[in-house]
Amino acid sequence: MNTPAATLTPRMPRQALAGYGLLGLPLAFVALPVYVHLPNVYAQQYGVPLAALGAVLLLSRSIDAVVDPWLGRWGDRLYRHSWRAVWVAALLLALAVALGFAALFFPPAAALSSAGLLLWVGCALTLSHLAYSGLGILHQAWAARQGGGGLAQSRWVAWREGFALVGVLLASALPTLWGWPATTALLAVLLALGLLTWQRTEQRSAAAHALVVPSHVGSSLWQPWRHAGFRRLLLVFMVNGLASAVPATLVLFFIQDLLQAPKAMEPLFLGLYFAAGALSFPLWLKVIDRLGLLRTWAAGMALSVLAFMSVVTLQAGDTTGFLIVCALSGMALGADLTVPGALLNQLIDRCGERGRTDGAFMGWWNLATKLNLALAAGLSLPLLALWGYVPGRQDADAVLALGLAYGLLPCLLKLLAGLALYAGLMRRPDLVLMPPTAAPPSA
Repeated sequence: MNTPAATLTPRMPRQALAGYGLLGLPLAFVALPVYVHLPNVYAQQYGVPLAALGAVLLLSRSIDAVVDPWLGRWGDRLYRHSWRAVWVAALLLALAVALGFAALFFPPAAALSSAGLLLWVGCALTLSHLAYSGLGILHQAWAARQGGGGLAQSRWVAWREGFALVGVLLASALPTLWGWPATTALLAVLLALGLLTWQRTEQRSAAAHALVVPSHVGSSLWQPWRHAGFRRLLLVFMVNGLASAVPATLVLFFIQDLLQAPKAMEPLFLGLYFAAGALSFPLWLKVIDRLGLLRTWAAGMALSVLAFMSVVTLQAGDTTGFLIVCALSGMALGADLTVPGALLNQLIDRCGERGRTDGAFMGWWNLATKLNLALAAGLSLPLLALWGYVPGRQDADAVLALGLAYGLLPCLLKLLAGLALYAGLMRRPDLVLMPPTAAPPSA
């Protein structure tokens, strides 16, 4: 049966790249508001206990993370069936995303008790998370199935992640500026627009190339783990991701208690970080073209270490210095968002799994991404407590503990990730990269 395109030229038109990547923008809406806005809305407006709400958030995200590999396997079956099956599933999942989002921020509060609201938010959150994950995996797997080499794969990933960062910025600001009704309406419109442009990109892609996959080809949930390259790549990805998730978990504590910056500056710091990441994508694509994927990732790690080493020198009021840290670490984020996904897609080619088990690879990859966020909180917060930090404390010992956890711990983890990258992949690039003169294996 026909599936999406097999091999596209490295120089895909920007219109096609943007058409594919646009869906990443509304999907980002579902990730950020849940963790930034939702606790405040339910605690302040509806009086739901924060501890109970946190437990519901953790349970829902845990269910979502565990289900990801099975969603990936389901996606593989859809792609083997037909693009039409994928398209119908994507439409239904997008509808579920929009309905779940609306249910979260417009609960029937007058008709429900506090316990009823917790049940409501748990169901709506689980619906949103599962639909978001399923649609995201289908979207990511489509790019992996296009082939085309490391640079071409980097472009697909960069456009998708670039739009996602724009979505993060919009989702951060719009609820305050426009309110939840307009934000929810915009999400629905952008989901529809993203699906339509993805459909047009698929039509152009399928018209140019066709990949025939035998109908008897099976999809194994555990197939990715049979490849040494995947195991090594996932190890580097998780250690590196943990190094990025730790400061993301602690950044507001750092701004409030160590920098003691005005609250109005918090959006400026976060906005600069994400904007620098989005604007750095063209630069990283040029670096990839010159140095290749593995060396570019190492360069991004080095830039991140350089940025966070300077954190330990910051003191109360050093807002300009922290803006520089945000800009540099945001640029490093661009490499972290571009390179690993492109390496994964190259690995799928290298293993001969394109058109077979792309979704299974994406499912395990997404599980690792979510596990990193949980590990970051589980590692950094207990360490801070052990070192004597309590939110709101600004004495010398508390500030020192916060600076070490926010600045030094990510550096150590990044260096560990760099060592794993060198030992596991840079010394054995054949495990993840196609030979320069070899064509991707056909299914």
